[in-house]
Amino acid sequence: MTINCLLGPTLLLLAIATSAHAQKLTADIPYVDPGPERQRLDVYMPERPAAEKLPVMFWIHGGGWQVGDKRDVDIKPKVLTERGMVFVSTNYRLLPDVTMDVLTRDVAAALGWVHRNIARHDGDPTRIFVAGHSAGAQLAALLCIDDRYLKEQNVPFDVLKGCVPVDGDTYDIPKIIMTAELRQMLYGGRQPTFGHRQKFGNDPEKHVDFSAVTHVAKGKGIPPFLLLYFSGNPDTTAQANRLAAVLKAADIPARAFGKGDTNHGRLNDDLGKPDDPATQELFKFLDGK
Repeated sequence: MTINCLLGPTLLLLAIATSAHAQKLTADIPYVDPGPERQRLDVYMPERPAAEKLPVMFWIHGGGWQVGDKRDVDIKPKVLTERGMVFVSTNYRLLPDVTMDVLTRDVAAALGWVHRNIARHDGDPTRIFVAGHSAGAQLAALLCIDDRYLKEQNVPFDVLKGCVPVDGDTYDIPKIIMTAELRQMLYGGRQPTFGHRQKFGNDPEKHVDFSAVTHVAKGKGIPPFLLLYFSGNPDTTAQANRLAAVLKAADIPARAFGKGDTNHGRLNDDLGKPDDPATQELFKFLDGK
């Protein structure tokens, strides 16, 4: 591996596996300037200059809105840059240091930076896919459905070509709160002190407002959805199918795909492996756009 480090945003030339494909990583770019350390993103580009601007995958990490890092991307940047995309992974400030509305607007600000600046990194600002895992799945779905956040960043919905939430359980927050608390009541155990009810704010109206299903409507320009989930988890299964059904009822293309032989983390980690069924669904979705 050859590593060249420059001042400012860190530029790394990564010789990956075979010499036929290399990535150029520009790391730790501030998307709010000046901003705190968590308001940074990484841009992965194919090493070879592109003949035309490339579609962009904007990735939002998971971690329960409390932990996680933009570097937790496994093989996704390698695989997607080899397929002719620019890959962007963002950090955002976390609970409990900020509230959920601030956290969500951090991610929207990062996407706003991408729309304004990605052309300088060979990306096409009019062809952006938004994806994320777990907590990142909730954020991806909300930003692609509730247009208030991106309007604040002057990002129109027509630049979003697809949304890929991966194993989220909070597309309909009141339902997951009710499910979790009923389960605790029926089978015993203490109620969580910082569960979904507290994370999204104790006001039930906030639970509704942070739910992607609340904001689905015809004619908004909501992009097509591919919802990936672990079919062995009844909560993420129910939530994926719930959001897919609401989208379809509004005439928005949506597919929910469940993978059984996996778990919450491995479903995400395996994305990009050629023999992985969820990866094959992802590639079909991207190639169709």
